[in-house]
Amino acid sequence: MNVATRLGITELGHTGLWVHDLEVMRAFYIEVVGLTVTDEDLDVGIVFLSSRPETEHHEIVLQRGAVEGPGNRVHQISWRLDSLESLLAFDRRFSEYGVPIDQKVTHGNALGIYFFDPEGNRLEVYWVTGDDIRQPFRKPIEVGAFAPQELLAESRRLVEEGGAAFQRRT
Repeated sequence: MNVATRLGITELGHTGLWVHDLEVMRAFYIEVVGLTVTDEDLDVGIVFLSSRPETEHHEIVLQRGAVEGPGNRVHQISWRLDSLESLLAFDRRFSEYGVPIDQKVTHGNALGIYFFDPEGNRLEVYWVTGDDIRQPFRKPIEVGAFAPQELLAESRRLVEEGGAAFQRRT
């Protein structure tokens, strides 16, 4: 068994790209690549796309806000985990190794920890909750402050108080 599998990583979940022209990029990934839009908020400037929407909410995220000229276009690289316990273990591991944390969040449909590698690339480990929540949805949550079932309950509480912009998909 390799180390990633032992730590709970099951697969590369999704990648995000910063883009200059969201409309052109959206059309390319739909019309040329054949992906399906699973959620989007064009006012915010974000589109979620999947090749298998019945299985994976999104495999690529396009977000307006690309840097000018040559440089990093990676928004994030995200690793899907096998369990909530693995997410909590990564939280402890990141603390132990002094890994810089960007944010710990609930997306309603997933709980994630965004962090940086030594060259400043943004990465994420996340666990899918099983709840079908319209995206984008993001609220900070202190992952390490809760036991597993309490963490899931807190995530659902944050979703429920999400406000008028939040809609649970049925």
